Amino acid sequence: MNYEFALKMANQIKSELAPHCERIEIAGSIRRKKADGIKDVEIVCIPKPYNVGLFRSGIATVIEQWPKIKGDLPCKYTQRIYATHGNEVIKVDIFFATPENWGMILAIRTGSAEFSHKVLATAWSRKGYESREGVLYKEDILYNDRGNAVQIREEIDLFRLLGIDWVEPENRH
Repeated sequence: MNYEFALKMANQIKSELAPHCERIEIAGSIRRKKADGIKDVEIVCIPKPYNVGLFRSGIATVIEQWPKIKGDLPCKYTQRIYATHGNEVIKVDIFFATPENWGMILAIRTGSAEFSHKVLATAWSRKGYESREGVLYKEDILYNDRGNAVQIREEIDLFRLLGIDWVEPENRH
């Protein structure tokens, strides 16, 4: 997909999900404003409470309309087929965050994969942090403690914690 079409699809998906979210943003290559070759729409959200199954409610009423590729609700990640456009299948990856890890999930899911790995993950490893299921933990070697969760409410909090200057999404290569 080219950027203009992908952004249009992402905004449409975001508007369908937004009433069921505390917070929602477009991530991935669309947020980085990649010109073309966009493979999917990535969304990061903090959903309002919802139910699945017979008494489904909230965000589940929207997401479960779209054919599932992977990830049964409730989950941390689901991939769905949003629509088809000509011969092209428009996939949406939805990543669920909490207020405590919003900044971490948004930064990682904005990418690029190389930036997330070589810049962010390398920096947190050097500082003694470990990432588990979208949450950073700081180990205490002295007490053989696997660590406490570190709240990263905004992307800038992650950059500050790691001692990295802020990088605009479109420059995260």
